Amino acid sequence: MKRRYELSDQQWDLVALLLPHEAKGFGRPRRDDRTLLNGMFWMLNSGASWRDLPDRYGPWQTVYDRFRHWQKQGVLERIFEQLRLKLDEKGLIAPQT
Repeated sequence: MKRRYELSDQQWDLVALLLPHEAKGFGRPRRDDRTLLNGMFWMLNSGASWRDLPDRYGPWQTVYDRFRHWQKQGVLERIFEQLRLKLDEKGLIAPQT
């Protein structure tokens, strides 16, 4: 079931290749990128505080840490640009004047 603000399978396929491939390390298993990205979109769209992130996205600190890491790496900018290009390609973005 797709929830509000979450990526569809088609959207996920579009951005999944833009995410960095992190080496497997020791310790806890790495959280699923799609789940965390959906949590980031939930945060950006809801306007809630990080501490109010629903549990289904994992611990808010983990989502926030990955958000900051990807923000610093330019990953989020590449994702948003890819999504913008797709929307523009489909004529869903009004030309800027």
